Amino acid sequence: MTEFATSTAPADVVRRQYLASAAGDLEALRATLAPDVEWTEMAGFPLAGTYRTPDGVTSHVMEQLGKEWDDWAAHDDTYVVDGENVVVLARYTAVNKATGKPIAVRVAHHFVVRGGLIVRFEQFVDTALVRDAMTA
Repeated sequence: MTEFATSTAPADVVRRQYLASAAGDLEALRATLAPDVEWTEMAGFPLAGTYRTPDGVTSHVMEQLGKEWDDWAAHDDTYVVDGENVVVLARYTAVNKATGKPIAVRVAHHFVVRGGLIVRFEQFVDTALVRDAMTA
């Protein structure tokens, strides 16, 4: 096992979360989340709300995205780390299954990592672009 795989450094934990998500490995993704995680999808986003527990996050967010979108992906490109805080600038890409419309939208994610686990997540995204792709 590599040092990265077991690192508790906040940026490494967050990066493992993105890699697990990209691979569709929900078990590995849940392994990056604290038992009492708070995961907030932005108001106006189709899955808006705060979800708790690793199973709650994957069942209410990742599994739902897979039902409504083809090839949903969060492409992380820039990390800003300040202690336990990690802000990631990224881009969502996907194609809505109902409309066939693609999205390519910038997004910012704020993570708080403690003890090697993500304890809080907050999403910032242009929700209008996402909703436009969902409208015929």
